[in-house]
Amino acid sequence: MTRRGWWLFLALSVIWGIPYLLIRVAVGELTPASIVFLRTTIGTLLLLPAVLKSGRLRTLLPRWRAILLFTLVEVALPWWLLADAERRITSSLSGLLVASVPLVGALLSRLMGAHQPLGARRLAGLGLGFAGVVALVGLDFSGDAAAILEMTLVVLGYALGPLIVSRRLADLPSLDVVAVSLGAGALFHAPVGIAQLPATMPSSTVLAAVVVLGVVCTAVAFLLFFRLIAEVGPVRAMVITYVNPAIAVLAGVVLLAEPFTFGTALGFVLILAGSWLATGADRAATSAAQHRLCLPARDPRSALPRSPG
Repeated sequence: MTRRGWWLFLALSVIWGIPYLLIRVAVGELTPASIVFLRTTIGTLLLLPAVLKSGRLRTLLPRWRAILLFTLVEVALPWWLLADAERRITSSLSGLLVASVPLVGALLSRLMGAHQPLGARRLAGLGLGFAGVVALVGLDFSGDAAAILEMTLVVLGYALGPLIVSRRLADLPSLDVVAVSLGAGALFHAPVGIAQLPATMPSSTVLAAVVVLGVVCTAVAFLLFFRLIAEVGPVRAMVITYVNPAIAVLAGVVLLAEPFTFGTALGFVLILAGSWLATGADRAATSAAQHRLCLPARDPRSALPRSPG
């Protein structure tokens, strides 16, 4: 990896590791609907003008149903559920639970008819990851069951989003899909989000958290991610999935004084090890499949990441 690639990788690892911390700060004074409305609005204002200027918006209109479905499962609903859950659980716990997305994605991909056998490696990964989630919930969780249910739905939505893209939106420019989805998410949350805005101005800390969420963790993050894909390729770029949880835990423990418990440590190791095993490609099988099907290399511009927390 080039020096530029390493800098992009490190920057994204931090940027997509801190949303959980920022959400935890913001829910102290803002409702989940207001947070998501403000975040998606900021991201839309920064990204959508480029799409409008390019004239590519017309190419997205025939796919509005798929884009709307992607928006619901990847942005609008998960971001609200995540913010609501973080009113009762720590940011580090939410970040680690979201780290199980690759596990669920691998399982859903298989259940939805992907021609990729699970094999012993992937089955072991799924087992380890599930054990990690059990360790987190069983050893660290002290809130109500509703928060865990919400985080379960968040993980499910984040896992479904890329599948929708790969099946119905893969030929569209990723940045265009993201920009339009953020705009749709802003419209979806606007009625409640605006109505629930506080009568008095939130504190400067909360305002800063929301601005960083919208500008850095949403708009800038996606731009950097696409540059990282162009620099190192989509496979290496997705390694950030395994680094983000560590940043989330570190930020929560250091900046919010959240506890670092045995359950956190055990869950962290098991979930990341399970994700690596469950999503790792078998080189021999992959090479053979590509040879049989004469598969071309995929255009990196079509890769679309899981939305940041």
